[in-house]
Amino acid sequence: MNRNRNKLVAFAGLVIAVVVLVVAMVGGGSLTAPTTAPPSGVPTAGQSTTPASGTATSAASAVANPSTLPTINASQLPKEARQTLALIAKGGPYPYDRDGVNFGNFEGLLPKKSGGFYKEYTVPTPGESDRGARRIIVGKDSAKYYTPDHYESFTFIVEGK
Repeated sequence: MNRNRNKLVAFAGLVIAVVVLVVAMVGGGSLTAPTTAPPSGVPTAGQSTTPASGTATSAASAVANPSTLPTINASQLPKEARQTLALIAKGGPYPYDRDGVNFGNFEGLLPKKSGGFYKEYTVPTPGESDRGARRIIVGKDSAKYYTPDHYESFTFIVEGK
C-alpha cells in the first residue's frame, strides 16, 4: 500500500512539473534568469535611449513603444539595419526571399498578438555567407523591433532619432 502511495506522489510531482513547464513556455515566461549579457550596443532592460518624457518627438517616431522592451534610436542601429529600415519604408525590393514573411513570436518576447501580425526582414551581417542572425520585425501597428541575435533579445526601434 505504501509503495503505491509513493508511486502516486511521484506521478503527481511529475504532472505538476510538466504543467509548470508548459505554463512557462506558453506564457512566454522563463524558469531561469538569463545568464548572458545582451549583445554589444543593445541597451539592457533598465536602460533607455529614448528622450525623457515631455520632450518633442518627430512624426516618424509617432509609434509609441507597445512593449516593455528597451528602446534604441534608429540612428544608433548598425548601418545595415538602417538600410533595411529604408527598404521597409519603400516597400522593397528585398534582397532575401524570406523578407516579409510572417514572424511567429514563438519566443514570446514581443507583445502577444494574433498570427500574421508580425513580419520579419533580414539585416545583412558583413562577413556572413547566409542571412546571419540580425532581423527587424515589424508589427501591423508599425512598431519595429531589432534583434541582433536571432530572436534571443529585442529592442524597440525609435524612428526619426
